[in-house]
Amino acid sequence: MPNLKVSIQRMTLCFFLVAMTLLVSCNRPGNELKTLQQQVWKNPKDATGYMLLGQGYARSERYSEAKEAYKSALAINPKLDEAYHALGAIAFNQKNYAESLKYFQKHLEHAPKDSLTLYDIGNAYMQLKEFDNAAKSYSESIDNSESFTEAHYNLAICYLNTGHRAEAQAIYEWLLKKNNYLAVSLQKHFKKDQIR
Repeated sequence: MPNLKVSIQRMTLCFFLVAMTLLVSCNRPGNELKTLQQQVWKNPKDATGYMLLGQGYARSERYSEAKEAYKSALAINPKLDEAYHALGAIAFNQKNYAESLKYFQKHLEHAPKDSLTLYDIGNAYMQLKEFDNAAKSYSESIDNSESFTEAHYNLAICYLNTGHRAEAQAIYEWLLKKNNYLAVSLQKHFKKDQIR
């Protein structure tokens, strides 16, 4: 039953975050951050308020302030998985791929089968040109979400970069049936690979 209690707490937090995001988004963009800042000032021990403030800063591409807000949320609640993922996304957006890996992997400790986080880890590894590690992460993501077409696509690119052309070709043929746009894009990578 302890896992049920944790699941209910997470669902409640998610619903609260969605509700607050909708309420805040009704305000004009310039007022959004002021409203969120006021909520944090009124309730400085509310991790959810800091999460919402971090999201507001991130939407405004004020990444250093977003990082601080997420870190404040973690200081209040160190088990707040979403903050780790958000910090990873910020680091990735700032092209700090090694740092993003650290945060995504921390999030993965709390949600080991999270397909999106495994995919994000694969993306960070791909940016670092660590194609074998990226392929492993994409494969794990696919294992948890078979129809994740973007993970298949990126896995095929990793295969092309590591000389596994036949495996990439199999993914291309699968993508032809699932997502023609990605299949066409992957075909361009095959052409580049032939030129090398």
